[in-house]
Parts: sequence; C-alpha cells; structure tokens
Amino acid sequence: MPGDRRKPRRKELGGAMPDRNRQRPGGEAARPIRVLVADDHAILRDGIRTLLEAQPDIEVVGEASDGVEAVELARQLKPDVVLLDIGMPGMNGIEATRTILQDVPETRVLILSMHDNEEYIFPILEAGASGYVLKRSAATELVSALRAVVQGHTILHPDVAAKVLAGVSRRQRGEGGEGPPKRVDGLTERETEILTLIAQGLTNQEIADRLFISIKTVQAHRSNIMEKLDLHDAVELTKYAIRHGLISLDD
Repeated sequence: MPGDRRKPRRKELGGAMPDRNRQRPGGEAARPIRVLVADDHAILRDGIRTLLEAQPDIEVVGEASDGVEAVELARQLKPDVVLLDIGMPGMNGIEATRTILQDVPETRVLILSMHDNEEYIFPILEAGASGYVLKRSAATELVSALRAVVQGHTILHPDVAAKVLAGVSRRQRGEGGEGPPKRVDGLTERETEILTLIAQGLTNQEIADRLFISIKTVQAHRSNIMEKLDLHDAVELTKYAIRHGLISLDD
C-alpha cells in the first residue's frame, strides 16, 4: 500500500533458501541477478518477491513504494535490474527511468505495468527502458524477461510490440490525423511539442501529466522556448504557434 516503505531485506544463512550459487561452465559460481522491485502496491511487491526468489539465479535486493525511493535505492544498491511500475507517486516511472539510467548506467530498467496503450509505451521506451511486461502476464513472462534484459536484449510483451510497430508505421506514413511531427527552427522536438501544448491552452501541470515529465522540467522547457523565440507570455506563444502551423484556430 502507498507509504509502505521497506528497507532492502538481507537474507540470513541457513533455512530453506534457494541455492543461488549458479555454476558457470568450468565450475565457477555465477552471481545471481540482483533485482530492485518498485511498485506502490505492497501486496503486488510481495507477490513479485515470492515469484522471483523461487528462482535460483535471482535475488531481490530491495523494494521501493514510489519513484523517488526507487531512484534512491538504485543509487545505493546498484542492482542489475530495476523492475518498475509506471504509475507511482512522487515520481512516475518514466522520470524515474531517465534518472536511474543517468545515475546508474550499468543498471537495466524493466517495466511491469497494467497499461498497454501507446501514450505509456513510447515515452518509457524513449526514456531507455530495456523491456515492457504486462502485469497480467507476469507469472509466465517476468522471470524470462529479467534474464533476457540482463543479457542485453530488449523484451516487449507481444501486445506491446504490436502497438509499437503499428505506431511506428503510422508515424512513418503520417497517418492518424497528426501527420509527420512539425518542427520549429531553433527548437528541439520536445520544445516544439511543449509549445504546441501551451498554445492549446494546457497548464504546466497538465503538460507534465500528458508527457510524463516533472512540472519543473516543463517550466525549464517553457523558459528556454521563450528565450529562444524572444517571446514573453502564453498569448505570444500561442500566436507564434498558429503562425507556424503548430495549431489551427479550430484546435
């Protein structure tokens, strides 16, 4: 449940624990895959821990109940994989993924989510996640996905992979009513996207929620846009967006 924060649990020797001393060819012991589990539902974290710790080659080294805690523990523990939900309090999974991969680049991020729509899939993959598993398939796919991402593979649930391919195809053909993404000279693609949303009347918080970024990031982009374009308020930004075809008067 939210607010239930657990410190990484350390195993004591003895008892009926799985044998984690895997053997490489030649008899050399291999280190288990060290996993940090981040989800805001304690019951789900317990279920994942039980599933993973039944495997002789996987060790759960910590649990986090929100995105901020996930980033902090990733920095401390440097796990092989962070198993991460997208919708978490404090910091969403997309921002957490970016931060973890920036601060602990040797760590892989595997997403475990109930969402299979494109508005979640594309931003999290662009943030650098190595895989995307749906919660409804965790019992059958999660363990193999963890092993695969540690080996450098990208793993997508079949439904997610189909939507990625369909979305890429639409973008290439300019279908879906949106056409190819428009760009404004001097602005990055992200700044152009934020300028368009500002011109459509969205607040900073609404833009942050739409793009799965923090409100501070939106504010920074907004300041950069105004400085680059020498504009001073939302009205001027809106007029600029209309003149450059980012939005129409019907939007």
